[in-house]
Amino acid sequence: MLVLLAGIFVVHITTVIMLFVSTIANVWMVGSYNFGTISTGLWMLCNKTCTQLPVSSRDEASLKAVQAFMILSIIFSVVALVLFIIQLFTLEKGKRFYMTGAIMLVCWMCILIAVSIYTARFTGSMVYATNPHHGYSFILAWICFCFSFIIGILYLVLRKK
Repeated sequence: MLVLLAGIFVVHITTVIMLFVSTIANVWMVGSYNFGTISTGLWMLCNKTCTQLPVSSRDEASLKAVQAFMILSIIFSVVALVLFIIQLFTLEKGKRFYMTGAIMLVCWMCILIAVSIYTARFTGSMVYATNPHHGYSFILAWICFCFSFIIGILYLVLRKK
Protein backbone atom coordinates (compact mmCIF):
# COMPACT_ATOMS: atom_id res chain seq x y z
CA MET A 1 0.00 0.00 0.00
CA LEU A 2 2.86 2.34 0.81
CA VAL A 3 4.37 1.74 -2.62
CA LEU A 4 1.03 2.57 -4.28
CA LEU A 5 0.71 5.81 -2.29
CA ALA A 6 4.29 6.76 -3.11
CA GLY A 7 3.73 6.02 -6.79
CA ILE A 8 0.57 8.12 -6.93
CA PHE A 9 2.35 10.93 -5.10
CA VAL A 10 5.26 10.88 -7.57
CA VAL A 11 2.94 10.86 -10.59
CA HIS A 12 0.94 13.73 -9.07
CA ILE A 13 4.07 15.83 -8.52
CA THR A 14 5.20 15.01 -12.06
CA THR A 15 1.82 16.16 -13.38
CA VAL A 16 2.06 19.45 -11.50
CA ILE A 17 5.56 20.09 -12.87
CA MET A 18 4.49 19.23 -16.42
CA LEU A 19 1.47 21.52 -16.11
CA PHE A 20 3.75 24.38 -15.05
CA VAL A 21 6.12 23.73 -17.96
CA SER A 22 3.29 23.36 -20.44
CA THR A 23 1.67 26.61 -19.40
CA ILE A 24 4.84 28.69 -19.14
CA ALA A 25 6.84 27.46 -22.14
CA ASN A 26 6.08 29.08 -25.48
CA VAL A 27 6.25 25.97 -27.62
CA TRP A 28 2.63 25.03 -28.26
CA MET A 29 3.03 25.44 -32.05
CA VAL A 30 6.33 25.30 -33.93
CA GLY A 31 7.03 26.18 -37.54
CA SER A 32 9.85 27.29 -39.77
CA TYR A 33 10.36 30.57 -41.56
CA ASN A 34 13.14 32.17 -43.64
CA PHE A 35 15.61 32.67 -40.80
CA GLY A 36 15.02 29.64 -38.56
CA THR A 37 12.23 28.32 -36.40
CA ILE A 38 9.34 30.16 -34.85
CA SER A 39 7.23 29.03 -31.92
CA THR A 40 4.10 30.28 -30.24
CA GLY A 41 2.74 29.55 -26.84
CA LEU A 42 -0.04 30.89 -24.71
CA TRP A 43 1.81 34.11 -23.97
CA MET A 44 4.59 34.91 -26.48
CA LEU A 45 5.72 34.52 -30.09
CA CYS A 46 9.37 33.49 -30.20
CA ASN A 47 11.86 33.33 -33.06
CA LYS A 48 15.25 34.71 -32.03
CA THR A 49 13.59 37.00 -29.50
CA CYS A 50 10.21 36.74 -27.87
CA THR A 51 7.48 39.30 -28.38
CA GLN A 52 3.87 39.60 -27.32
CA LEU A 53 1.70 37.05 -29.10
CA PRO A 54 -0.24 38.82 -31.87
CA VAL A 55 -3.85 37.68 -31.71
CA SER A 56 -6.76 38.79 -33.83
CA SER A 57 -9.75 40.27 -32.04
CA ARG A 58 -11.90 37.21 -32.84
CA ASP A 59 -9.32 34.82 -31.32
CA GLU A 60 -8.50 36.90 -28.25
CA ALA A 61 -11.34 35.50 -26.13
CA SER A 62 -10.35 31.94 -27.04
CA LEU A 63 -6.73 32.55 -26.07
CA LYS A 64 -7.77 34.12 -22.76
CA ALA A 65 -9.97 31.10 -22.06
CA VAL A 66 -7.09 28.70 -22.77
CA GLN A 67 -4.79 30.72 -20.50
CA ALA A 68 -7.40 30.83 -17.73
CA PHE A 69 -8.19 27.12 -17.85
CA MET A 70 -4.51 26.14 -17.85
CA ILE A 71 -3.89 28.34 -14.81
CA LEU A 72 -6.98 26.87 -13.12
CA SER A 73 -5.71 23.37 -13.82
CA ILE A 74 -2.42 24.19 -12.11
CA ILE A 75 -4.26 25.63 -9.10
CA PHE A 76 -6.58 22.61 -8.79
CA SER A 77 -3.69 20.18 -9.18
CA VAL A 78 -1.66 21.88 -6.43
CA VAL A 79 -4.72 22.06 -4.15
CA ALA A 80 -5.38 18.35 -4.73
CA LEU A 81 -1.75 17.55 -3.89
CA VAL A 82 -1.87 19.54 -0.65
CA LEU A 83 -5.24 18.01 0.24
CA PHE A 84 -3.87 14.51 -0.41
CA ILE A 85 -0.97 15.14 1.97
CA ILE A 86 -3.33 16.52 4.63
CA GLN A 87 -5.77 13.63 4.23
CA LEU A 88 -2.93 11.13 4.32
CA PHE A 89 -2.19 12.11 7.91
CA THR A 90 -5.67 13.06 9.17
CA LEU A 91 -8.06 10.70 7.37
CA GLU A 92 -9.36 7.79 9.43
CA LYS A 93 -8.42 4.25 8.48
CA GLY A 94 -10.71 2.73 5.86
CA LYS A 95 -11.87 6.07 4.42
CA ARG A 96 -11.39 7.13 0.81
CA PHE A 97 -9.79 10.20 -0.72
CA TYR A 98 -13.03 11.51 -2.25
CA MET A 99 -12.23 15.24 -2.04
CA THR A 100 -8.77 14.80 -3.51
CA GLY A 101 -10.14 12.72 -6.37
CA ALA A 102 -12.94 15.19 -7.08
CA ILE A 103 -10.55 18.15 -7.19
CA MET A 104 -8.19 16.23 -9.46
CA LEU A 105 -11.05 15.45 -11.82
CA VAL A 106 -11.91 19.16 -11.91
CA CYS A 107 -8.26 19.74 -12.88
CA TRP A 108 -8.69 17.10 -15.60
CA MET A 109 -11.76 18.91 -16.92
CA CYS A 110 -9.91 22.26 -17.00
CA ILE A 111 -7.07 20.72 -19.01
CA LEU A 112 -9.59 19.14 -21.38
CA ILE A 113 -11.34 22.45 -22.00
CA ALA A 114 -8.10 24.40 -22.47
CA VAL A 115 -6.47 21.96 -24.86
CA SER A 116 -9.68 21.44 -26.80
CA ILE A 117 -10.14 25.17 -27.34
CA TYR A 118 -6.52 25.52 -28.40
CA THR A 119 -6.83 22.60 -30.79
CA ALA A 120 -10.00 23.96 -32.35
CA ARG A 121 -8.91 27.59 -32.70
CA PHE A 122 -5.13 27.73 -33.08
CA THR A 123 -3.86 24.50 -34.62
CA GLY A 124 -2.12 25.19 -37.91
CA SER A 125 -2.76 28.94 -37.83
CA MET A 126 0.76 30.24 -37.28
CA VAL A 127 1.48 33.57 -38.91
CA TYR A 128 4.70 33.80 -40.99
CA ALA A 129 5.45 30.08 -40.61
CA THR A 130 5.54 27.15 -42.96
CA ASN A 131 4.95 23.55 -41.94
CA PRO A 132 3.45 24.29 -38.49
CA HIS A 133 3.22 21.41 -36.03
CA HIS A 134 2.56 20.97 -32.32
CA GLY A 135 5.36 21.61 -29.87
CA TYR A 136 6.27 19.86 -26.66
CA SER A 137 4.10 22.12 -24.48
CA PHE A 138 0.97 21.03 -26.31
CA ILE A 139 1.98 17.38 -26.01
CA LEU A 140 2.76 17.81 -22.30
CA ALA A 141 -0.71 19.28 -21.79
CA TRP A 142 -2.28 16.16 -23.32
CA ILE A 143 -0.06 13.92 -21.17
CA CYS A 144 -1.16 15.88 -18.09
CA PHE A 145 -4.75 15.37 -19.24
CA CYS A 146 -4.24 11.59 -19.14
CA PHE A 147 -2.31 11.59 -15.86
CA SER A 148 -4.81 13.80 -14.05
CA PHE A 149 -7.69 11.53 -15.09
CA ILE A 150 -5.87 8.41 -13.93
CA ILE A 151 -4.82 10.04 -10.66
CA GLY A 152 -8.34 11.37 -10.04
CA ILE A 153 -9.89 7.92 -10.51
CA LEU A 154 -7.20 6.30 -8.35
CA TYR A 155 -7.88 8.79 -5.57
CA LEU A 156 -11.60 8.01 -5.73
CA VAL A 157 -11.09 4.26 -5.39
CA LEU A 158 -8.06 4.41 -3.08
CA ARG A 159 -8.82 3.46 0.49
CA LYS A 160 -6.57 4.38 3.39
CA LYS A 161 -5.46 1.23 5.16
